[in-house]
Amino acid sequence: MNIGFDLDKIFINYPPFIPDRLVNKLYKQRSNSMLLYRIPSKVEQFIRIFSHHPFFRPPIIRNIEFVKSLTRMNKNKHYLVSSRFSFLKERAEAIIKKYEFDKIFDDMFFNFEDQQPHTFKDEVIKKMKIDRYVDDDLPLLEYLSDRNPKVQFFWLNRQQAKPLRKNLFVIRHLSEMFHANIGRKDSFEVSSGQP
Repeated sequence: MNIGFDLDKIFINYPPFIPDRLVNKLYKQRSNSMLLYRIPSKVEQFIRIFSHHPFFRPPIIRNIEFVKSLTRMNKNKHYLVSSRFSFLKERAEAIIKKYEFDKIFDDMFFNFEDQQPHTFKDEVIKKMKIDRYVDDDLPLLEYLSDRNPKVQFFWLNRQQAKPLRKNLFVIRHLSEMFHANIGRKDSFEVSSGQP
């Protein structure tokens, strides 16, 4: 099974002093009900480069440790799929090095050609034949689930766990993507001792 994970809010948190709603508002815009993400102005890029320093982006240790445990216990492929734009390339490389993501994931994909994040992730999911994908961005997941009906998508939101669509589910922790009765016979159980 091929499993994909977003980076931000899955393994790396937003800065603790900036509300999630503000970050989401700065990134997204809607035009004629279409999902669009803004490429920030030069001033915004400078602010975001500063705010993406590893000091301001604490790791989500339990999720990192959980994926490490997955790599030790099964033969699945694990992919990191981040839509970070090219102006954050140095910050992304610093995070990879600091947390040794290159030793955890079978491959990593970053949006350094500045595509729209949802189209970039759609391309990677198709190319890598990803079976399950976890993200924190619900509108993006809705877009992906419509275009990839055989893939199971998981919205990590830490508040509730329930199905949203036939192939889109809300989870509070990464382990729930395996514990949930989601209709696939290739699910495997993660021992209850896992984080």
